[in-house]
Amino acid sequence: MRLERLNYDKIKIFLTTDDLRDRGLTKEDLWKDSLKVHQLFRDMMNEASVELGFEAHGPIAVEVYSLHAQGMVVIVTNSPETDEVDDDFTDDYIEMQVKLDESFDVIYEYDSFEDIIQLSNCLYQLNVTEGMVIFFQQRYYMLLSDDQQMEVDDLVAILAEYGNPSTLTVHRLKEYGKTILEENAIEEIYQHFCKNKDESF
Repeated sequence: MRLERLNYDKIKIFLTTDDLRDRGLTKEDLWKDSLKVHQLFRDMMNEASVELGFEAHGPIAVEVYSLHAQGMVVIVTNSPETDEVDDDFTDDYIEMQVKLDESFDVIYEYDSFEDIIQLSNCLYQLNVTEGMVIFFQQRYYMLLSDDQQMEVDDLVAILAEYGNPSTLTVHRLKEYGKTILEENAIEEIYQHFCKNKDESF
């Protein structure tokens, strides 16, 4: 489970398929109103309180995104309402908004281009050469299809070493972002930034 604070009232929680499996849950279970799901949510909120100092007060909006082969991203937003509510939030104050992303693209975001270079060097050695790189809102995005020679779970594990899964759609990135490399991004980056270094050893 990985947590990130987006702003004062909003956090992002990334759950891998392993995180769900450890709790006896599947992606499909998250669409159901079950005790296990409520327990998972409480665990997430407790961890957010400890790690990020994020406290749930009043109504909470929960958006759940299913990322193909990557797990789940949960966006939790505190309501701006200031009515006094019991500190122990109850299920009555949780508004679940389930959004299912059916995209077959794997999209990860990175803080710097150096992260993309490191990633490309690693993936190129594993015969992954395609990809697209887009710059949007001060971050770099690597877009890959899930049609690779390696297992998607293994691919995602490597992508996650250098960055974070993104909930942005391909369409939004292409429309509003700046495309840096449109195709074969991993090979291009490897040839320009990594090849000479590898040969020098």
